[in-house]
Amino acid sequence: MSRVTIYHNPSCGTSRNTLAMIRQSGEEPEVIEYLKTPPDRARLLELIRAMGISVRALLRDKATPYAEFGLADPTWSDDELIDFMLKHPILINRPIVVTAKGTKLCRPSEAVLELLENPATSFVKEDGERIARK
Repeated sequence: MSRVTIYHNPSCGTSRNTLAMIRQSGEEPEVIEYLKTPPDRARLLELIRAMGISVRALLRDKATPYAEFGLADPTWSDDELIDFMLKHPILINRPIVVTAKGTKLCRPSEAVLELLENPATSFVKEDGERIARK
C-alpha cells in the first residue's frame, strides 16, 4: 500500500507538477483521478476535515460550472456545496495529497514538499520555474 495518495487531474499543470515532485522524492503514490473516480460524501468530508479548511475553500471556481450555478452566493450551505462537488467533481480543487504527515490542497504544487519524507532539494516545473528547497 502506498504511503502517499494524490487526488489528481492529469489535465492540470499544478497536479502534474505535484505528482512529479512526489515521484522525485522516491514515492510511487496511489493516484486517484478524481474526475473518473470521485470521492464519496464521507471521504470528501474526511479530506476537508483533515486539511482543516472550509467546504467553500475546496471549491474550484475556474473553468468549472461555479459561476453558472451561482456558487459565489454565500447562502449555499456546506451540505449543498458538497452536493454540487459530488455531482460535478470538476468543482473540487486539486491536487489533494494525503501522507502520514498530513493532508493538503497542494496549490502551489511545492506545498507538497512539506508532506514528503524525502523531498527533493530542487525541482523544475513544467513552465521552467525552479523550486529550490533549503
